[in-house]
Amino acid sequence: MEDISFYNNSGLRLSGVLQKGTNGKLVIMCHGFRSNRSSNGRFDRFAATFQQMGYSVLRFDFGGCGNSEDRPLTLSGEVMDLTAAINYSLGLGFEKIALYGHSLGARVCLEAYNSSYVKTLLLTGAGTGPVRYDWTEEFSPPQLKELSATGLLTLPVEDPYRSELKIARQMLLDFEQCDQQQLLSKITCPTLIVHGDQGEEKILMPLTKKGMKWLPENSKLEIIKGAQHSFMEHLNEVETITCGWLKKHF
Repeated sequence: MEDISFYNNSGLRLSGVLQKGTNGKLVIMCHGFRSNRSSNGRFDRFAATFQQMGYSVLRFDFGGCGNSEDRPLTLSGEVMDLTAAINYSLGLGFEKIALYGHSLGARVCLEAYNSSYVKTLLLTGAGTGPVRYDWTEEFSPPQLKELSATGLLTLPVEDPYRSELKIARQMLLDFEQCDQQQLLSKITCPTLIVHGDQGEEKILMPLTKKGMKWLPENSKLEIIKGAQHSFMEHLNEVETITCGWLKKHF
């Protein structure tokens, strides 16, 4: 495993790790909202499995997360970061790339999709269309007051590299500002989307069901019964499904 760093178009340093495989193909993994390259251990596990299958794997922290340089979190910023990760990978000689995204990371994969290099998408807990959250259930009154006054919200986090995140007001708006047909219709590669049917997945899964008609015919929606948005109690199933997809489509 090799520690790496690269820069996005605004000059922000992004930190990650590269695990080298043997088949010349690369999986780039994109973490979710308020997370990091480890994705609470999920990405560590899946990356090791993908590497054993022969794939190289690149995991990185979005700007403002993990060990990357500071920046308020926005969707456009994370799309810029993933584009930089793809360009960095091309510079290493990888020409066939798969994108794996969880939650907000899945939305970022869809937004940053480049048909020239990305051969398949693997998305878990994906936000594939507009979702309106009640942020009063997620953040405290003082945090929301800070957001109203400054346009930024400070969130304490348990992370080996940082103690807090800064979330921009636009980031919260980005979840609901989404044209699903426009987002999904541009995808031309086989796309796997894995959802649960509990908790937040009760909102996200039906939204994806609605949007599957705009994805290529060889795309697939897998629903894991009983799974919450984190999939932490169903990692074996997620791993089996995603590994089978990579073997068939990548």
